[in-house]
Amino acid sequence: MALPRTLLLGGARSGKSTRAELLLADRSDVLYVATSGTRDDDADWARRVDLHRARRPASWRTAETCALEEVLADRSDPAPVLIDCLALWLTAVMDECGAWDDAVWLDGGQEAVEARCAALAAAWAGTAREAVAVSNEVGMGVVPATAAGRRFRDALGRLNMAVADASEQVLLVVAGQVLTVKGVSV
Repeated sequence: MALPRTLLLGGARSGKSTRAELLLADRSDVLYVATSGTRDDDADWARRVDLHRARRPASWRTAETCALEEVLADRSDPAPVLIDCLALWLTAVMDECGAWDDAVWLDGGQEAVEARCAALAAAWAGTAREAVAVSNEVGMGVVPATAAGRRFRDALGRLNMAVADASEQVLLVVAGQVLTVKGVSV
């Protein structure tokens, strides 16, 4: 069972999404917020999205959106929310802000990304909904070779810290195994 706000972190293919879904498996109504978007002409990505959809209970609703602040602020919907994932949300934010470009990053892009991350962290801290979020832990791997890759890693690390600070429970998933970082052991 999930606590009011639970963050699950892990590496690629670690099992974090499956574990997040299991936290809410006993709920008939869950709003699953997919931040992945679409990737035209990417069959592998389409298969991954299909696998995620297929394993969710039929009674769960899906919203494909990056408007996470609005979802978290919605008091008219009492259903728990599962956000998968913050790393893909940040990718979309960096796309919107043009923050992959070095010149844009230095000319206001960094501040724009930081403001969006702060707004999301505030929405997470202030939500009245039971919420579970999934995010990649990217700080334990190879140092990205590009400046854009490093700024993404750094921004995601800061976002993960802010969301973790406002969470009652933080779990790390490694090889499908759940380690409690903060809160009640599962």
